[in-house]
Amino acid sequence: MDYADFNGELSWTPEAKAKLKNIPYFVRSQARQRIEQLALEEELEEVTAEIVERTRLEFGQ
Repeated sequence: MDYADFNGELSWTPEAKAKLKNIPYFVRSQARQRIEQLALEEELEEVTAEIVERTRLEFGQ
């Protein structure tokens, strides 16, 4: 996963990007969509490691 891939409307902290990179590649796209959806639902402007971790637990990883 290249950090250049992060060009959506939300910014990602370096810690969040690192946690996303640890999610298996075959579910990473789905996880990223869910992470960003959750962040938007919470009206956040930045994806944090905490949100990534919550989503990872939701996916059962």
